[in-house]
Parts: sequence; structure tokens; C-alpha cells
Amino acid sequence: MKLLDISEISKQTGVAASAMRHYEEKGLIVSVGRRGMKRLFGPEILDQLALITLGKTAGFSLEEIKSMFGPNGQPQISRHMLSAKADDLDAQIRKMTSLSRLLRHTADCKAPSHMECPTFRRYLAAASGHNQRKNAPTSKRPNTPPQTLKNSRNAPAGSSNS
Repeated sequence: MKLLDISEISKQTGVAASAMRHYEEKGLIVSVGRRGMKRLFGPEILDQLALITLGKTAGFSLEEIKSMFGPNGQPQISRHMLSAKADDLDAQIRKMTSLSRLLRHTADCKAPSHMECPTFRRYLAAASGHNQRKNAPTSKRPNTPPQTLKNSRNAPAGSSNS
């Protein structure tokens, strides 16, 4: 088994040596020895760091990522936890898509001012929590703008699609 020192691993993975020391301190990875002052790791470290990076990108905490490793350091990932995170990401994507549509609508809206745009006003009311039921966008999916937004870019100022 070829051992890799921390600087070699950092060059191969792009993960900073300081991050690896932090992960070791938190119990996510384990060094198997030292060569001089440099920590040494087995080849499995490359997969472990890839999983840590992927987990962080997906929004898992380091504690959650730590739970994804079995006692032998091999991945042992809860499918339920992955499914729940995917649901969270889907909800974030819906919210961000809705926000993007609002920004595009607001940028292209033909109303004389944003405050005169009924769509913009509905979003303000929804964001502030006031009159949410009465004035919130009426779409089947939560946090999405009315379907008229797509057509509103070409609508004349003051039309009902603004």
C-alpha cells in the first residue's frame, strides 16, 4: 500500500492541507503516520476527500458528512439522509427560480415604476408576510410566480400582465 503525504494529496485533490488537518481533527479522516512533519494517508483518502467535497457542496454539515463514513473509513451513506437533502435542494431551487423570475420580470416590466406593477407588489406582500393568502402569487407550485410572467415582458405598461 502506497502512502501519500499531505502535500501530495493536496496537489492531487486541490484540498488545502489545512482543511485536511481540520477534517482529521473533526474525525472525518485518519492519518496513518508521519514522514518527518508531514502526515501520511492511505490511498482511500482520495475517495474520502471526494466524498467530503461533494457533501459540503450539497450543503451537508461536517458532522453529517462524518456520519457518512463507517468505522473503517469506507462510505456508509444513509439513503434517507440523501433523499432528505435532495428534497431540501429541490425546495431551494424552486425558491431561487422564483426569485430569478421576479428579478427578470422587474427588470423588463413596462410599468412606470416597480411599485405600480401588480406582480411586484404581490411579491413584496409575500416577502413581508402581509396578506400572503390574499395577494400571494397563485401558482400550483409554492414560491413560483404567476405563469403570466413569461408573457409580461411584451405586455404594454399598465396591462394586467405587468
